[in-house]
Formats: sequence, C-alpha cells, structure tokens
Amino acid sequence: MDLMESLMISAAGMRVQGERLRVISENVANVDSVSEVPGGDPYRRKTITFQNALDRELGVNLVKVKKVGLDPSEFTRRYDPNNPAADRSGYVKLPNVNALIEMNDMREAQRSYEANLKVIEVSRGMLQRTIDLLR
Repeated sequence: MDLMESLMISAAGMRVQGERLRVISENVANVDSVSEVPGGDPYRRKTITFQNALDRELGVNLVKVKKVGLDPSEFTRRYDPNNPAADRSGYVKLPNVNALIEMNDMREAQRSYEANLKVIEVSRGMLQRTIDLLR
C-alpha cells in the first residue's frame, strides 16, 4: 500500500465518522422531543450503518455509509396528563434515544475521526520528507 492509498482510506474514514457524528448530534438534539399531536409518535432515534466499497481506480476498499435508518425499539412512556402530547390515558411517548449511549457513540466516533486524521498527518509528513530528500 502506498501513501496515497493510505490517505484515501483515512479520508473515507473521516467522511463516514463525520456523518456518524451528524446523526448522533441529531439524536442528542431530539432526546426530549415529543409529538406535536396528542398520542402521536415522538422523534425516533436514527442509526447509521457502513459498508466496504471497492474503489476500482485505487484498487482498495473504502468505507462508505450504507444507510441511515431508524431504530425500531419501543418508545418509553411517562404519565403526564398536562402535556399537550399526552394520549387519552395521560401518557406521553418519549423518544427512544438514550443520551448516555449517544454520548458514548459520539466519543467513539470522535476517536475514530482523530485516528484517521493522525494517519493523514503522518502520511503527509512522510510525503514531505520524501520530497525534501529528492531536492
């Protein structure tokens, strides 16, 4: 594997981790969102899946976003008859977002992003040293 391939692989990793951070941020922002209509469904947590994709020009596998989907887990319910989103029995459906899980996912995505950035920095430094030697 040459340095350009490592740069492309790391850049692809940074792209998908950036997308993952956007999805996680949306989940965190909607952790307390409820329906606008009585008895309606609140915000549903989004998930992201990745896949390997062959870049024929480079001849390497790159990671790409396969899809951004919805988490099918159940909503939690809280008794709050004064809430405008409450159903007839006084229960409000809450989003299926767990802030603790989202923060851990965010930390993992951030570390993966930083690891890919470090690979790019090291590869760039190696390329620069090679150019300096050729002068």
